[in-house]
Amino acid sequence: MKILVPVKRVVDYNVKVRVKADGSSVDLANVKMSVNPFDEIAIEEAVRLKEKGVASEVVAVSIGVAKAEEALRTALAMGADRAILITAAEDVHTDIEPLAVAKLLHKVVEAEQPGLVIAGKQAIDNDMNATGQMLAALLGWGQATSASALEIAEGTARITREVDGGLQVVEVKLPAIVTCDLRLNEPRYASLPNIMKAKKKPLDKKTPADYGIDVSPRLDVIKTEEPAMRAAGQKVGSVNELVSKLKEAGVA
Repeated sequence: MKILVPVKRVVDYNVKVRVKADGSSVDLANVKMSVNPFDEIAIEEAVRLKEKGVASEVVAVSIGVAKAEEALRTALAMGADRAILITAAEDVHTDIEPLAVAKLLHKVVEAEQPGLVIAGKQAIDNDMNATGQMLAALLGWGQATSASALEIAEGTARITREVDGGLQVVEVKLPAIVTCDLRLNEPRYASLPNIMKAKKKPLDKKTPADYGIDVSPRLDVIKTEEPAMRAAGQKVGSVNELVSKLKEAGVA
C-alpha cells in the first residue's frame, strides 16, 4: 500500500510572528520556516507504517512556493521515499487556499493511487483545518479527523479520536483520509546521514497547470492585526477588596 502525505512550509513555531506595518499580511522577511508540526506527525506515522510492513511506499507532496522543497527534503530525511513539489505561487506571502490545495491533491491522488492519505489536521499559520475534509469530499473517500491513534488491518483504518469527555473510536474502509492530532506520535529527528541521503531521493516538480487546476484566490484578506495587548493585573489586599473589584468589573 502506498501512503501520500501532504506537507506545508510554515513559519517555525518558535518564531514570534509580526504583522507588516500596513496590515496587509504577516512579515516573512528573514523569518525561519519549517515543516508544519502536524505534518511532521503525519510523516512520522506514515514512515512507521512502512517500517511495520503495512505500507510499501511513502510519498510526500507540497503545494506552495519553490522554497517548499526544503520542507520536502526534511520529509525525505525522515523516511519518505520520494516527493512531489507543486509550485503554485512565486510570493512567499501568497497562501494557497484549502480548496485549491484539495483540488491539486485530488489530481495527485488520481495519479499516484495511494491506499491512504495521512495529513496534519491543520496548518499552524492559518489554522483552517479544512483541506483533509475537502479532499475526502472530492474523492468520495471515508475520512477520520484529529487521530490520536491509528491502526491498519484487513483493509480498514481504526482511528481513536479525543473528544469532550473521553475517546471516540471510528473505523473507515480504505482508501481513506486520516488527519493527525498532536498526540498521535513523537516525530523523529532527521539524522545527518539521512539528510545527505535525502538529497539523492527523487523529487518531481510540477505546476498547477500540469493538473489543469486554477489556484486563483477566492478570498480577500481585508486586514491583518496583532492580538490586543493584555491589560496589566491589579493587586488586592484582602478578599473584600477582591470582591469589590470583581463587582466593579461586572464579573460578580
